[in-house]
Amino acid sequence: MDRTAEFIQKIGSFECDIVEANPVVWQNELYIFEYIRSIDDIGRQRCYFNNSTVSYFRFRKVSDNTFSLPFGFGLHMGNAYVDGSRMVVTAVEDWGKSRFYQLESKDLIRWTTPRLILDDPCQAGFNTSVCKAGDKFVMVYELSKPAEKVGVPFTMFFAESRDLVTFRVIEGARFGFDHYTGGPMLRYFDGYYYIFYLNGSYEDGFETCVARSKDLKNWDYSKKNPVLGYGEKDYSLMDVYPVSEVAKLKAAENINASDLDMCEYNGNLELVYSWGNQSGKEFLARAVVPDMTEKEFCESFFA
Repeated sequence: MDRTAEFIQKIGSFECDIVEANPVVWQNELYIFEYIRSIDDIGRQRCYFNNSTVSYFRFRKVSDNTFSLPFGFGLHMGNAYVDGSRMVVTAVEDWGKSRFYQLESKDLIRWTTPRLILDDPCQAGFNTSVCKAGDKFVMVYELSKPAEKVGVPFTMFFAESRDLVTFRVIEGARFGFDHYTGGPMLRYFDGYYYIFYLNGSYEDGFETCVARSKDLKNWDYSKKNPVLGYGEKDYSLMDVYPVSEVAKLKAAENINASDLDMCEYNGNLELVYSWGNQSGKEFLARAVVPDMTEKEFCESFFA
């Protein structure tokens, strides 16, 4: 049974072997930022069209399904954020590594050299997400180590920036120390931080849930969780889904609805998420919430 919130309308799957992705509006066009995995030696599922040993990022223009030039070679698990005329991407150097980087562009063609923004040799890093919170920016970053700091992997920590250039870790701010969390999306409205995160297990399945906080330390969990569940509608195919990979999708196990992200576009809320077995057989899908803003979406789970 798909336990997705009733106002979320699933559209269908448009790509496979990609998990970390998020929609953004750039110059009045809807784009989807995508992390393209590479061949490696630790068992990760590569993206079917990337036969190299180097990962990279790209943007998909939704209106005509064309792609930007690849960039961010060798970085992993990126997330895109639009700050006026700047497209800012945060990423980790590799799965479970300690260093987080930032790179940016004003045309999606020329990118700055990746700049180190966070590093602690003891930590093992993964996903990030950035939001504007009043007069500052806040980034959530996901860690699996060290054990004494993380508790139950994975756990979310937070850093802030006044200029979206230099970040400072917010001492004492964390989420999910005593339970599994993953794939975060962070938003801020009217004094509350909202974190959307993956929760569950391989036995019971994984769903996206939401909690909120005023100080990034004390959290209230929505009584309307989950936000996004998995089900038969995920198997629906959009026209742009690659023909060569249809059989893979039709045969896939589905126990997961993760990595939810969103943006406002043409009066609606555009959603992108991943589904599959949470072990490498994964697919990207889109959904929409008509006539709703991000603020209304976040607040609806605590009304």
